[in-house]
Amino acid sequence: MFSPVGLAGLSAWAVQPQWIQVRNMATLKDITRRLKSIKNIQKITKSMKMVAAAKYARAERELKPARVYGIGSLALYEKADIKVPEDKKKHLLIGVSSDRGLCGAIHSSIAKHLKSEVANLTAAGKEVKIVGVGDKLRSILHRTHSNQFLVTFKEVGRRPPTFGDASVIALELLNSGYEFDEGSIVFNRFRSVISYKTEEKPIFSLGTIASAAEMIDKLTLTFNRTRQAVITKELIEIISGAAALD
Repeated sequence: MFSPVGLAGLSAWAVQPQWIQVRNMATLKDITRRLKSIKNIQKITKSMKMVAAAKYARAERELKPARVYGIGSLALYEKADIKVPEDKKKHLLIGVSSDRGLCGAIHSSIAKHLKSEVANLTAAGKEVKIVGVGDKLRSILHRTHSNQFLVTFKEVGRRPPTFGDASVIALELLNSGYEFDEGSIVFNRFRSVISYKTEEKPIFSLGTIASAAEMIDKLTLTFNRTRQAVITKELIEIISGAAALD
């Protein structure tokens, strides 16, 4: 019959393929789980792209009739013969952002510009205060410029903005008691559909969807290769076992 050495060798041969099979099955399960997760993310980003496109079309329709009034008001103040104080020590910077993310460089560009302005004005010996419109802007700047925040606003922009919304912000600034010599509003100016898509929205939606598709292809290839390796090993084990019994 079998010798002790033969039994030990048979036991080791029988255990090792089972461990390899369990390990490979675990790998396949992990790849399958990751594939499912990425496909779900891809579906979400595609849905968000469609929602963003619908919101963009609505916002563009609302912007066109309102832009005339904004340009007219701006021209009035630019041509007003107002004597500006020569020694402007107190500056107020108003950054206009939003409460939600996943919209490209809208928040970071505003924050970057505000940081640069604060650094330049502070270096020149000026006193600077910041007003944040949008919770995302506050969260970005609060860590480094918390002592310079005068007031922050959120829940702005969920619905189409109105004159009443702007009046609430203006009234809050007037009641804050801070008297400034010069004020500036920092915001993202809409130029055209092309620049809007290139600079803002597709940074998230199109890039994420393309990355998800590429990752799905890679994981599918890895899954097929791993499954093929598992089947090949199992066939080798079956053939080797049959040959050993013969």
